[in-house]
Amino acid sequence: MRKEEISFEYEIYGGVDELSASDAALLQEAKAITATAYAPYSGFLVGAVARMKNGSTVSGTNQENAAYPVGICAERVLMSVAAVLYPNEPIDTLAITYHNSKGTSNSPVSPCGMCRQALKEFEERTAQPIRLILSGESGSVFIISKSTQLLPFSFGSEDMNK
Repeated sequence: MRKEEISFEYEIYGGVDELSASDAALLQEAKAITATAYAPYSGFLVGAVARMKNGSTVSGTNQENAAYPVGICAERVLMSVAAVLYPNEPIDTLAITYHNSKGTSNSPVSPCGMCRQALKEFEERTAQPIRLILSGESGSVFIISKSTQLLPFSFGSEDMNK
């Protein structure tokens, strides 16, 4: 028997004011787009904005439904829009933030497991890592160099072709 460890590095910024101008602008867009999220049940409004490799931006918000499994997260809405508007175009950077109307919004939010899997597939499909900027309305900001770092031991197309 042997033990191994999986770890990754990420950057922590004290707030949006410490980010580069382009990262701060992307995060501000994500904060603004949370206003269009549809989350009447949870009150947890998530906004995501991506800068595509070609320089254009795409956004998405979470869309809830009274039949909970029917809802969809902001990240997967965004990836769907990106895939339709810009087929095979890689996402360079994706900013994700939220407004919790039933609590605080002062720490970074991270994609759920389903979104992590979808991000992995998008990275695979476009052959480019997706850089993540994770934030709340205030507080620290995390930057992760590629989304697949959030899903070690992931399942993908390579597993299906063994």
